Formats: sequence, C-alpha cells, structure tokens
Amino acid sequence: KNINVICDETRPRGQGASLSVWEMQQENIPVKLIPDVASGFLMSQGKIDKVVIGADRIAKGGVVNKVGSFMVALAAKHHDIPFYVAAPYSTFDNEINIYDTVIEERDGDEVRYYGGARICPKGTEVINPAFDITPKELITGIITEKGIIDPI
Repeated sequence: KNINVICDETRPRGQGASLSVWEMQQENIPVKLIPDVASGFLMSQGKIDKVVIGADRIAKGGVVNKVGSFMVALAAKHHDIPFYVAAPYSTFDNEINIYDTVIEERDGDEVRYYGGARICPKGTEVINPAFDITPKELITGIITEKGIIDPI
C-alpha cells in the first residue's frame, strides 16, 4: 500500500515527535510532523483521509489515550473521516467503564516553561492532564493483532 503519515505531537512534551516519527522512518514510511492542534485544519483541507491513534486503555465506553486524542476524534467525526484505535488485546479492560479511569495530572511547569524559559506570568494556574477519553461513538474500529473489532 502507498501510505503517507502525518504524525502529530502532543504538547507539552512533544510525544509523537520523537518515537512515532522515528518508527515511521525506520519502516521507510513517508512521514510529516505537525503540532496536534493542526490536525483539524488539515482534515478540513482534505489532507487527512484516515486517523489511527494508540490507546493506553480500552474499556466499556471508549478509550484512554494521550491528551488531544478526543479533539482529533471530534474533528474526524465532523469531517466524516474514519477514526481507528490501534492497540493489542493486553490494553483491553472489559471489567470497567472507561469513565471510571483516573486521569493523571502532570506537573504544571511542563506548560509554564518552554525550552527552559517561562512563557506565562508567575502565579499562573495550570491544568495539565496527561490523557483524555474518546467515547466509543467516535471510534470507527479498533485494530488489534486479531483484526479490526467494534469498540466495546
């Protein structure tokens, strides 16, 4: 297949920019890096025809993945673009509801500073979730080692 990947990175740590791009390059898959906030715009321009994300947990009702995944899913839904989750069966937890997942809150200094320099006024309060929840209604299918299945 002729695959070209547009890989987004997640702020503030830039996840996706290092490992995901590196993996694509190792497989000789053409890849371009974008900030995660650019994905909706590129969808509106017809430059994205399918979305595939990973998952840290899959449970009843949806998936937990790096923060920003939910916003990408919403944009994909708006533009009628298929939205897939790729994850091994070891990621599934069929005993809980996804909304019972406790979302990690990261250190606010990850957002207050960029490249070691403060980018906001002192005393700025920060909300810095590491993950978000994408509801199953936004997911086209889950790609597993056993094939593509419907969300649980």
